[in-house]
Amino acid sequence: MRTEWTPDDLPGRAFYQLMTSVVVPRPIAWVSTTSADGVDNLAPHSFFTISCTEPPIVQFTSVQRKDSLRNAEETGEFVVNLAPELMWDQVNASGTAYPPEVSEFDALGVEREASAAVRPPRVAGSPVAVECVLHSTLRLGDSTVVFGRVVRVAVHDEVLADGHPDVELMRPLARLGRNEWSTLGEVRAVDRLPYRP
Repeated sequence: MRTEWTPDDLPGRAFYQLMTSVVVPRPIAWVSTTSADGVDNLAPHSFFTISCTEPPIVQFTSVQRKDSLRNAEETGEFVVNLAPELMWDQVNASGTAYPPEVSEFDALGVEREASAAVRPPRVAGSPVAVECVLHSTLRLGDSTVVFGRVVRVAVHDEVLADGHPDVELMRPLARLGRNEWSTLGEVRAVDRLPYRP
């Protein structure tokens, strides 16, 4: 027995809430941008993934037109910072709808770190910063997918193991449904099985 819905059964945000409860867990792109007026913005986006390997491109989705989207379109640059467990409260608070002239870095006491290849700052306390130049955007209904070509990845040395980022040291946060979040949980290494006819 299953309970089933169509988008017509759950109008408005209800179907969106259903979708975000079943597409889980979702990694968080903690996106920093700088407006054309020089205001640094910081916001979490939980629709985030890798889009392409060559060239390296990542994507996040702005549901409605948020400051991250507007700034990325105006300046052509953004940084995806890993949202670490140690900064949980600041990650969540940066999702508040601050007006565009207010910097979340300043309002929340998030320390900046200069980026190497783009203007928007990195989050100093984030173990990983992915610096991007805008590749393109794609409007889909009420949302816009933002594609960024990766120009530099900066990883704190303390989360490297044998020269590779270690997920258990990075401690990323993830979004679930409703107001639920998750931490890393159990990690297992499982090799992909080759095909043997």
